[in-house]
Amino acid sequence: MIELLKSFIVGIVEGITEFLPISSTGHIIIADALMGIPGGNVWTPAFTHMYEYVIQLGAIMAVLQLYFTKLNPFAPSKTALEKQQTWSLWSKVIVGVLPSAVIGLALNDYMQDNVWVVATMLIVYGILFIVIENYLSDKQPRFTDLNAMSYKLALLIGFFQVLAIIPGTSRSGATILGALLLGTSRFVATEFSFFMSIPMMFGIAFLKLTDYFLKGGSFTAIQSGVLVVGFIVSWIVAYIAIKFLLDYVKKNDFKAFGYYRIVVGILVIALILMGVINA
Repeated sequence: MIELLKSFIVGIVEGITEFLPISSTGHIIIADALMGIPGGNVWTPAFTHMYEYVIQLGAIMAVLQLYFTKLNPFAPSKTALEKQQTWSLWSKVIVGVLPSAVIGLALNDYMQDNVWVVATMLIVYGILFIVIENYLSDKQPRFTDLNAMSYKLALLIGFFQVLAIIPGTSRSGATILGALLLGTSRFVATEFSFFMSIPMMFGIAFLKLTDYFLKGGSFTAIQSGVLVVGFIVSWIVAYIAIKFLLDYVKKNDFKAFGYYRIVVGILVIALILMGVINA
């Protein structure tokens, strides 16, 4: 039962942090280090590595659920123009994920989970959020509608997403920061980061699963249960987190997330120095 409890907790962490700009991978690494549950025959290194990526699909399902009509070019309720705009949006999303598909996946195996790196990136990007929001405080966004985005803009935002290969950066955080600097509104930056996550995370999960099985991996009954629990919990919690973030960015900036990242990063460093977390 302790294995399922761990999956439940990790699923909550993943669901909350996948789309908030605070680093889901970083928080999962921290949660795992704090829980310190022995791996045994369930949480083997290979299974754990694959699991942390696959349960992110639960969070992605929350995006598909919330935006099913908007992302569905075949929705009968849409006009011909709206269907065309949906196809255009998907095209821009694909263009946006190209840098990560080419650069990020090529370098992914060289990036190791390291708590020191996570703590540092939490602080660095926390400071960046505050600095950039202060810089943009008296400026009006040039792009307030997803349909007005160009393919060039989508590609440039995609290059920022590559930065998320470093643990603790946050895929959504890097994407949102890049989009803000390039002139989008907070709402457009947030939604586009959601949509870019769909093909990216499906691709990564497929590669991690394929690699796991090609190296002789398989699922025991308890491991299957662990995956299902993490997937479902992540889906439910991410649904709530997305709705919260969409309401939040309509009236607020991202500085609160910056302060949060700095506090958590400092706390993690303190816990490392105290010996509570093994770095």
